[in-house]
Amino acid sequence: MANTPIKLNDGTTIPLLAFGTGTVHYQKDAQDLVTTAINAGFTHIDGAQQYKNEESLGAGVVAAGKPREGLYITTKLNKPAEGKTVRDTLVESLQKLQLSYVDLFLIHTPVQFSKEPGRLKAVWKEMEAVKKEGLARSVGVSNFRAAQLREILDGAEFPPSINQIEFHPYVYKEVLPTLELQKQYGIVTESYGGLSPVVRFNGGSLDPVLTSIAKRLSDTTGKPFNEAQVLLLWQRQKGVVIVTTSTKESRLVEYFNTFDAPGLTDAEIALIDEAGAKEHHRQYVRSSFGTVALLSADIPK
Repeated sequence: MANTPIKLNDGTTIPLLAFGTGTVHYQKDAQDLVTTAINAGFTHIDGAQQYKNEESLGAGVVAAGKPREGLYITTKLNKPAEGKTVRDTLVESLQKLQLSYVDLFLIHTPVQFSKEPGRLKAVWKEMEAVKKEGLARSVGVSNFRAAQLREILDGAEFPPSINQIEFHPYVYKEVLPTLELQKQYGIVTESYGGLSPVVRFNGGSLDPVLTSIAKRLSDTTGKPFNEAQVLLLWQRQKGVVIVTTSTKESRLVEYFNTFDAPGLTDAEIALIDEAGAKEHHRQYVRSSFGTVALLSADIPK
């Protein structure tokens, strides 16, 4: 099921599938689409200060009329303005979102703090403080490599619960060192850009594999099944929380219903891994995740 709870290392849970308000919704009014997503069954809404649409995200949640305790809302930290603290920025976000707390608060990208020695560790201490105050139920990071995770883990009171990264078969091999470190601390991976192989990098080594598996699932279930849905199942079976989006209600319903299908076989997972490893394509951070610093010019998601 799309709302299957995934347990985090702080004892809370997070729904498997999220509706994202970045990319095509960046700096745009997201109210109607957020309401549509919630009415389609999504309980997990992923936002960010950087997307500049928190007010409309909050309005969409209110318009949906669902109980707060049945929803899971994420926002992410942009670099605070001069004189502002992490807490200040979160309080501003909560006002825009019309909420008293968020379920998950992430450092959106480490590059904003990497030029000042020790700054990243200090920001993580502030993240720990807003969690302890109850302004965020869980805290985590986004776009962190293993080295950056180690930097904040050194001396941390508790580890991040989530690392949200671009995650699909064309980057899987590159992120393995980060995934191995996360496993040691129980840090769950949350994916964005997971459908990039079919919406941005079609024509690659994955195409025939995904098409073949989609046909097998169509034959098995008696329902139409496409390559994007295969990628959603692949992500689920890798144990990641999935952020996806669309401007079409029909597509959102399709994504949501994907998880009622049977899973991929071990052989199919291996075929996808092998095909993805033959090429490297990254949409949002155009560098090797394991060895090269993230580009500050890139806007995640």
